[in-house]
Amino acid sequence: MTGTIRLLLPLSWRNLWRNPRRTVITVLVVGVGLWSILIFAVLLNAWSQSSRDTTVSLMTGEAEIHAKGYLDDPTAAHRLRMPSGRLAQILGSRQTAAWSPRVRVSAIVQSEYKTLPITFVGVSPTRERMISDLPRDIVAGHYLSGPNDQGIVLGQDLVRRLKTAIGRRVVIMAQDATGQLRERAFQVIGIYRASQTAEDEFTFTGIHVAQALVRAGSDVSEIALDARTRNELPRLITALKAAAPDLDIQSWETLAPLAYAVSTFFNSFILLWLWVMFALMAIGIVNSQLMAVIERVHEFGLLQALGMQPRLILCEVAIESVLLIGVGVIVGIAAAIVSVAAFPNGIDLGFLGRGAELVGAGRILHPKLAMGDLVLYSGIVWIAGVVATLWPARRAAKVSPVEAMGRN
Repeated sequence: MTGTIRLLLPLSWRNLWRNPRRTVITVLVVGVGLWSILIFAVLLNAWSQSSRDTTVSLMTGEAEIHAKGYLDDPTAAHRLRMPSGRLAQILGSRQTAAWSPRVRVSAIVQSEYKTLPITFVGVSPTRERMISDLPRDIVAGHYLSGPNDQGIVLGQDLVRRLKTAIGRRVVIMAQDATGQLRERAFQVIGIYRASQTAEDEFTFTGIHVAQALVRAGSDVSEIALDARTRNELPRLITALKAAAPDLDIQSWETLAPLAYAVSTFFNSFILLWLWVMFALMAIGIVNSQLMAVIERVHEFGLLQALGMQPRLILCEVAIESVLLIGVGVIVGIAAAIVSVAAFPNGIDLGFLGRGAELVGAGRILHPKLAMGDLVLYSGIVWIAGVVATLWPARRAAKVSPVEAMGRN
């Protein structure tokens, strides 16, 4: 069999270029089809990854721990103690990359000109920097210096709506642990940039200051955490639930269902696009190969008359298809690599950025051509393309020598 393939391989390659125009068209059909599949996969994966990373690095973390009932009623009445015992051991183990306690309650912010609803968050700056990107996205002023910092950090869109600025004072009003309304004036020390939704919602101060305002003592509203690796997250959540069965522990997938739905939808859409493009490619490939077989009926009949077995004719046409589809696959891979390499700093969505933020994605997408996707989709296109040519190949093998010679 190896000797037969060695004999037919150069013959099949020469036969491909007997009609260069048809060969080039077929190669382009396969190449453009595979390129579109790979680029679609790259862009959708980049969007999906951006949605996940934006959600996780904004405030959610990869998982959060709350007291029972907090998610339904986010007030100081539903709070939990700082981790201790087995829970503290797990949070301090190698399974956990970082964790950050927070006081997080619904509140109202009031400036000289306007009053708006917000989420008031007390944080430990050192720990928060390990979980969230917001401490690094300061565009004016500075971030909190410690858990006792009495300043407040606002989003830039909220600052615009409140008509306030660095150095001015705003008043925060929130319910304390007993249900009483409490208020306190804060000086604006920093302004951060994020999605418009986040800028309008979250305000930050030192965790000890927030605890004093809502009379939570040393308790907190939530603990955000990241696993050491993404694969360890399910095991980490299982361990945390076993250590603290009376607490509500959930991953980002349930805490941010929109971002998770976007990720799941895009993965399904990639497969749908793969089948659509393959159907279009199959039509072009089959038509091209069928025309090649019809034009060479006399040749196939003559080969059989000279003693060539039908299975060898089938093998020859199949090898031609493997080479033809293979060249198209190489062209598609090369085009995809060049296209991705053209954006080393990512793709800035520009005016579409705000729309992307509504579904949790970032303004800049970072496309990456994963080796797994490259091998998978290229292999599927190559194998499926060769399978699509088996019908013309089988037809060539069934050509009768007498009938073929008569057609001449």
